[in-house]
Amino acid sequence: MKKTITIKEIAKKSGVSVSTVSRVLNNHPSVSPTKRAKVQAVIKEEGFQPSMLARGMVSNKTQTLAVLVPDINNPYFTALISEIEIASQALNYSLLLFNTMTAGHNKQKDSSFAEQNTFNTILEKKVDGVIILGGEIDKDDPNADYLNALNQLNQQIPVLIVGQHQENCTAHFVERDLEKGVFLATQHLLALGNRSIGFIGGEPAIKITTQRVAAFKKALSLYTTFDESLLYLSDFYTEDGYNSMSQLIASKHPLPDAVIAINDHVALGAFRALKDHQLSCPEDIAIASCDAFPNGEYQTPRITTVNQHNSYLGQIAVDRLLKLIDDESVEQYEIHSPDLIIRESCGIKKER
Repeated sequence: MKKTITIKEIAKKSGVSVSTVSRVLNNHPSVSPTKRAKVQAVIKEEGFQPSMLARGMVSNKTQTLAVLVPDINNPYFTALISEIEIASQALNYSLLLFNTMTAGHNKQKDSSFAEQNTFNTILEKKVDGVIILGGEIDKDDPNADYLNALNQLNQQIPVLIVGQHQENCTAHFVERDLEKGVFLATQHLLALGNRSIGFIGGEPAIKITTQRVAAFKKALSLYTTFDESLLYLSDFYTEDGYNSMSQLIASKHPLPDAVIAINDHVALGAFRALKDHQLSCPEDIAIASCDAFPNGEYQTPRITTVNQHNSYLGQIAVDRLLKLIDDESVEQYEIHSPDLIIRESCGIKKER
């Protein structure tokens, strides 16, 4: 029976270092074509099948990334995690998912304390890097102890956050251009002749809400005056859209021409509320969303929304994190620009 060759023996037969063999096995781009060809020839000749354990032993890596999320039921996080997993698997990395359940209507714990405990677990698992999606870091004013714990974690293993940049945080960020997305949606509604425009959804004191509401008011101020009675903040889920729209309809104020929803699921809840009150979109109230979720094009009406390109965000997050793992130079944060998808929910230009 033929003896299984080791990585050290492959290195010796190829005339290269063990670390070079490791980089070839992990498809690292830094290996020269000549050395890569030598190593691959020996691997093929010996019929070598590398295990993840063997790779980790020579590279001092586990080929594992941790992903921290506050609510796996939120479709934004679900879609983004899926794209991160696709990008990771293509580079022979596995994911460990940590759902802290610190957001949404089923949240059970203080996000700061829960996430700090998760940081300890992540260190015990000896992952190569961490991607954080939301949670305490998304707050306007994150807990000071949390930021300290996050910075300590980042000193030990690379941390990348998909979210808005926070002062006093040493981790790296991939940001979405929230202002541009809201500005595009608001401009579209204004161009159709809408002047009285409301805003629904989004949890108060969360950066994504604060920045989007500020951008909405700024865009609106170029053409008209914002009526504060048309602002209904709550959370990011379908029932929040339903409740916010129901409250808006039940108020003593005249109905607005249009509404901006913080995401597609809030818009979906608003559609249902309109129907339950014998109103329709876009005939009675036009609706645009700030954040596209899967299947928005199959709703009735189809949702006009902002595409944040989650597949691209997932790829960029993994790519930047792996560069950090390999000690490559990376800018601390990168801002990604969205696009507006025009569909049926805003209707056509109004006659004035």
